[in-house]
Amino acid sequence: MRVVVERVAKTFHDRRGHDRRGRDVVALGQVDFAVESREFVALLGPSGCGKSTLLGIIAGLLPASSGRVYFEGEPRPGRAPVTATVFQEFALFPWRTVRANVEFGLEELGISGLERAERARHYLDMTGLGGFEGKYPHQLSGGMRQRVGIARALAVEPAVLLLDEPFSALDAQTRTLMMDELLAIWERTRQTILYVTHNIQEAVFMADRVIVLSRRPGEVLEVVPIKLPRPRRESQQGDPVLMQTADRIWGLIKSQAQAALLDDEIVAEREP
Repeated sequence: MRVVVERVAKTFHDRRGHDRRGRDVVALGQVDFAVESREFVALLGPSGCGKSTLLGIIAGLLPASSGRVYFEGEPRPGRAPVTATVFQEFALFPWRTVRANVEFGLEELGISGLERAERARHYLDMTGLGGFEGKYPHQLSGGMRQRVGIARALAVEPAVLLLDEPFSALDAQTRTLMMDELLAIWERTRQTILYVTHNIQEAVFMADRVIVLSRRPGEVLEVVPIKLPRPRRESQQGDPVLMQTADRIWGLIKSQAQAALLDDEIVAEREP
C-alpha cells in the first residue's frame, strides 16, 4: 500500500508556568512525500525535527494541524488495520506472556482464538521467538522484548509498518543483529515500511530511500536514494557507497543540527 503525506503541518500549544501563559510550538512545517508500496523508507533529521510527531500523524495517533495523510491500494480485508507501530519503548504488557502480548492486537480485532494462536505462532517463529511463548517480558533481554513488539505489529498484518527508533535502546551488538533480522523479515513480507531513526548509517544500510528533515519546524530537505544492492547483510556496512551516502546525508544534517542546538540554547536563556 502506498502512503501519501500531503502538506502536513503540526503546531502544539504548550502551556507552562503558574500563570498558564501559552505559546505555540510549530513542530512540522509543510511536509510532502510518498512511500511507495513495498518500499522501505527511512525518516531522518536532527533531534526535535518532528520525526516521531509525523509518524504519529501517519499512524492516526495525532491529528495534523493542516494537510492530510492518505493511503492508496487495495482495500484491507475484514478489520485488518492499515498501519501498525513499533515504538522505541517496548510497550509490552508485563502481566501477559509473550504469546498473549502478540495476540493482544488480534483480540482487539475480534479474531477467533484458533486463528490468534496460529498467527502468534507464525510471527513468533518469524522473529526468532519460537519456544519463548510462555515467558513474561521481565524474563527476556531487550532485543527479545523488541522482537515481541515487532511480532505483535506484524500479527495484525498491517499494510504499512511504522517503526519509531525501535533499536535505539539496545546495545550496539544487539542493534546490529536486530537490523539484520528486520531486513530479513522485510525481504520475506515486503510490507511497506516507514522507519524513523536518528542514526545515519542505520538509515542508509536499511532503506531504499532516506527522507531528510530540517530542524524544527521540520520540512523535507532532500530525499536521498540508496544505491546499495539487496539483499543487504552486515558485511556491507563498510561498503564505499554506504559510507559516501552517509557522509552526504551528514553534510545535509550537520548545519541543521548545529542551528537546532543554538535555537534550544537561546530559548533556555529566555525562559524565566
